[in-house]
Amino acid sequence: MASPKAPQKDAYDLILKAIDEGTYRPGSRLVESELAERFGVSRTPIREALQRLETQGLLTRDGRSLIVASLDHDQMAQLYIVRAELEGLAARLAAQHAAAEEIKVLQEMVAADHALLDDPAALSRANRRFHKQIHLASHNKYLVQQLDLVHRSMALMATTSLAAEGRGPVALDEHDAIVRAIAERDGDRAARMLKDHLSTAFEVRLKEEAGKV
Repeated sequence: MASPKAPQKDAYDLILKAIDEGTYRPGSRLVESELAERFGVSRTPIREALQRLETQGLLTRDGRSLIVASLDHDQMAQLYIVRAELEGLAARLAAQHAAAEEIKVLQEMVAADHALLDDPAALSRANRRFHKQIHLASHNKYLVQQLDLVHRSMALMATTSLAAEGRGPVALDEHDAIVRAIAERDGDRAARMLKDHLSTAFEVRLKEEAGKV
């Protein structure tokens, strides 16, 4: 009896995850042979994945090399506008459709994330999981798909706003307020709280960018 085949690794997902987690940051050069060795995948699917990521705007050309793209000021502003509107809608729908178990998971996430305040990278990963859970709680697959695209582009930001001094505790308080609004089935308040949360995060990023000038 033949042994079962190991599941095939998806080169696109592996590279995307590495970008999302900061292994490859804006400006990093991606080389087919190095990626194939790192992920244990042949060069053909790596090449196809790189082409797909370039088409989606996550990679860009620097001469003959492919590098992880970065967002300029206008692109970042545009991304936050779209993200706020879509996530506000997700929070509104979550207040209408989330199961009691989904709300409990959100509450537990907020409580657990306080232990990560001294680790901005871990808190950033937890933050992505929290927002993704709200997306899923909207029970609208088309909205979830659009938000997935938005969050892929968020990976092109070199830093997390949660690393700014004092931002972590405030962000978790904002998360708690969003979850309370969802739990109380107040869609208008949930949408407003989430949009305000992202507006504050955008403001933090703008201040960080201004400080680099």
